[in-house]
Amino acid sequence: MELSSVGPATGPGPGVKVIVTGAAGGIGAALIGALAALGCEVAGIDRPGTALPGDLASIPLFEADLADETAAAGAVEGAVSRLGGLDCLIGAAASVATVHRAKSFSPSVFRQDIESNLMSQFWTAQAAYAALAESSRANLVLFSSTGALDGLPGQVSYGAAKAGVLGLVRTLAAEWADAGIRVNAIVPGLVATPKVLSMPDETRDRVLRNVAMKRLVEVDEVVASVLFLMSSGAGAITGQSLRVDGGAGINTQGLYR
Repeated sequence: MELSSVGPATGPGPGVKVIVTGAAGGIGAALIGALAALGCEVAGIDRPGTALPGDLASIPLFEADLADETAAAGAVEGAVSRLGGLDCLIGAAASVATVHRAKSFSPSVFRQDIESNLMSQFWTAQAAYAALAESSRANLVLFSSTGALDGLPGQVSYGAAKAGVLGLVRTLAAEWADAGIRVNAIVPGLVATPKVLSMPDETRDRVLRNVAMKRLVEVDEVVASVLFLMSSGAGAITGQSLRVDGGAGINTQGLYR
C-alpha cells in the first residue's frame, strides 16, 4: 500500500468533542485553548474552587474531586451530556505537591497521592467508556511522567502512581481495541508551567543537568504531542507512551562526548 492511499493526516477539528481533566492547570488550560481554536467542542473538569482563565470563560467547567469515583462519574456524565457525545478524553489532572523521603512517607498521604494521580484516571476513563464506544474516532490520552520510568527521589507516591498510569494505558488499550478506542500516554519531563517556572533556579538547574537538551519542555510542545495522538496520523497507535522530555534520562556521558 502506498502512503498516498492513506490520505493526509488530520488532527482534531470542528465538531470533535473533547473532555480535558485538570482543565484549570497550565497544561490543561493550554490544551483547552488549542482545541477550542481548532473548532473542537470542549468541556473541562477540575477540582472544586478552580476556574478557567478569563479568555476561556465560555468553556463549560465541571467541578469534581476525581479521586472520588462517584464524583468523577458524575462530572464525566455531565460533560458528555453537555457536549452531546464524546470523541476524546484527555486526562491531564495531577497532584504533585508531596515531597518526602520514602523511608518515612506518611501512609495516608501516599494513599491520597495514589488516589489523586492513578485512581482518578481510571474512574474518569471508566465513566467515559460508553460514550467513547459510540464514537468513530475515539481515543483516550492519559498523562504519566518521566518519574514513572526514571524514578523520582522525594516523590515516591507520585512516581508509583504515574507508573500505574502506564500499566493502565496498556491494559485499557488491549481491552478496548475491539470497541475502536485508542489509548495512549503522554510522558512529559519538566514542563515550563507557572509552577515549574516559580521553582528556585538552583532546583530547576539541578534537574536540567540530567536533560540532554538542557532546557524545559514548552507547554506548546506537550499540547502538540497530544494533538498528534488525537490525529488520524496516529490511527494505528495504541497502548504506547510518548516521552516529551528533552531527552531526560538519556546517557550523555559516553566516551566521545
